[in-house]
Amino acid sequence: MSTTLTPPRTYVVRTLGCQMNVHDSEHMAGMLEGAGYVPAAPEDAAASRADVVVINTCAVRENAASRLYGNLGQLAAVKNDRPGMQIAVGGCLAQKDRSGIVERAPWVDVVFGTHNLDVLPVLLDRARHNAEAQVEIAESLQVFPSTLPTRRESVYAGWVSISVGCNNTCTFCIVPHLRGKERDRRPGEILAEVEALVADGAIEVTLLGQNVNSYGVEFGDRGAFAKLLRAVGAVPGLERVRFTSPHPASFTDDVIAAMAETPTVMPQLHMPLQSGSDRVLRAMRRSYRSEKFLGILDRVRTAMPEAAITTDIIVGFPGETEEDFAETLRVVEAARFSSAFTFQYSPRPGTPAADLPDRLPKDVVQERYLRLTALQERISTEENARQVGRTVEVLVIEGEGRKDGATHRVTGRAADNRLVHLAEPVAVTDGTTRPVAEPSGGTASGGPAADPRSAADLHPDRARPGDLVTVRVTRSAPHHLEADSALDGGPYLVRRTRAGDAWARAERAKGGEEEHGHGSASATSGPVLLGVPTLRP
Repeated sequence: MSTTLTPPRTYVVRTLGCQMNVHDSEHMAGMLEGAGYVPAAPEDAAASRADVVVINTCAVRENAASRLYGNLGQLAAVKNDRPGMQIAVGGCLAQKDRSGIVERAPWVDVVFGTHNLDVLPVLLDRARHNAEAQVEIAESLQVFPSTLPTRRESVYAGWVSISVGCNNTCTFCIVPHLRGKERDRRPGEILAEVEALVADGAIEVTLLGQNVNSYGVEFGDRGAFAKLLRAVGAVPGLERVRFTSPHPASFTDDVIAAMAETPTVMPQLHMPLQSGSDRVLRAMRRSYRSEKFLGILDRVRTAMPEAAITTDIIVGFPGETEEDFAETLRVVEAARFSSAFTFQYSPRPGTPAADLPDRLPKDVVQERYLRLTALQERISTEENARQVGRTVEVLVIEGEGRKDGATHRVTGRAADNRLVHLAEPVAVTDGTTRPVAEPSGGTASGGPAADPRSAADLHPDRARPGDLVTVRVTRSAPHHLEADSALDGGPYLVRRTRAGDAWARAERAKGGEEEHGHGSASATSGPVLLGVPTLRP
C-alpha cells in the first residue's frame, strides 16, 4: 500500500515599516517554521506564490493604509488562482483597524495584533478548519516577542529587542497606543540572546526599542542602558554593537561614556530631532529643546570625534510658521547630520495632533520639505567628502547596492554605518573590476546554486558577506562612499570572520552541498533559526 506525502505548506512574510517590524517579522517566520511551514522559493516569494502570505503592517505614515490595501488587492488575484492559499495581516495597522481589515478585504483569513504575535499559526489553522476569517487582537502584551522562535534573516548581524512599547506622549505618534506602555526585558535574557546569536556566527547586533535609552524604567534603574551597552559590548566574539532609537530627553552622559569607552560600540548615533523650533517641540510634547539637543551632539562628538549622527525630522506640523521652519534649518545646519529621514507631517487618527487646528496647505509643506532636503543633501555631501582619504573597516553585507551589478564592487558598512562600495584587487578581477569567472548555474538537483563566494578554496582577497575589509575611501557621494584603494596600491585587507564562515556554510547548504570539515559547525539550510533564549547560569 503506497502513501503520498503531503508537501509542507510554504509561506512568505512581507514587512512594511520600521526595524521593530522587521524583527517582529523574524519572529513570525520562526513561529511558522516551528509549526512546519517552509519558506517559499525566492522566485515564488517575489510573486506571492505561497500557501500563506503574511503582511506585517506599519501605522505611522499616512500612506500605511494605502500600502496595505494595495498589497491586499494584488493578493486577491493571486489567491483566486491558488486554492487553499491564506492571507494574514499583523502589526500596527492590524492592531488599529482590527476587523475593519476583513470588512474592507474579505479575502483576508487572519488578523492579529502587536501584542499577540504568538497566535499566528493557531489562527491560520482555525481559519482553515472553520472556513472563516479569524480576528484576534489583544489589548496588552501576552508574550514578550523575544521569547518566541526567530528566523534570522542574517547570520552575521541581528536585531535584539531590549524593550517594547513606549511611555512618551508625542502628539504626532500612534505607537504608544498600538504597542502599549514600555516593558523591559531583564539584562540576563538580553545577554543570553546576544550570546546565542554570536554562537551562531553573528559579529554585529543592534539593540532595539521604541526608546532604548529609557531602558530600566520598569525595574527602577536609570543607569541600566549604559550598563547594558557595556555588558553587551563585552560579549566574547561580538565585534559591533549598535542601538536605535534613543530619545533626546532621556539621553544621559553615562550612555555617552559607555559608547566612547566600549570599543565594540560603534561611533554612530541616530538621534531624532523632529523639529528645531522650541515652540513646535512643545506642541509635539517632545520634552527637550533645540539647545539641549545640540548640546548632546557636542558631547557625543567630544567623546567620539568620528561619530556619524543621523536623525528624523517632520516638516509641516500643524501651526508651524516660517519662523519655526527657519529654526529647524538653523539646527540642521549646526547639527551636521550625516543623513536625515525627512517626512511631511501626516495626521494619524487617534493621535492628539490629528485634531490640532492650523493645518498647513500642502504646497507650503512641500516647498519647505524641498528646502530642508536640499540643505541636508548639501550637508551630507560635505560630511561624506571629509571621509575621503580615511582608512575604514567595512563589514561586507549580502545585499548589493543599486550599481554594484554594473561596477562589480562589493558593498558594506563602515563602523560609523556609512554605506561603502569597494573594489576588489586586480588579482581577483579581470582588470576591469569584474570578478574572475566563477562557477554558476543550478545544482544537480535543480536547486539554486550556492553563491561562488562560499567556495572553500576562495581567493584570500575575495570578501564574503560577514567578512571585514580594510580599505581607504577614494571618492564620496551624498549617500555613499567609494573605496577603490585596492586598484591604486593602497590598503586592502580581508579579515576572515566566524560570520563569513557561517554565511558560507549556509550558502553551501542552500545549494545542496554537504559539510565535510572536521569540527565545523553544522550547516544550516538558510538563515539562522533560533529557539527561546535561555538565561546564563
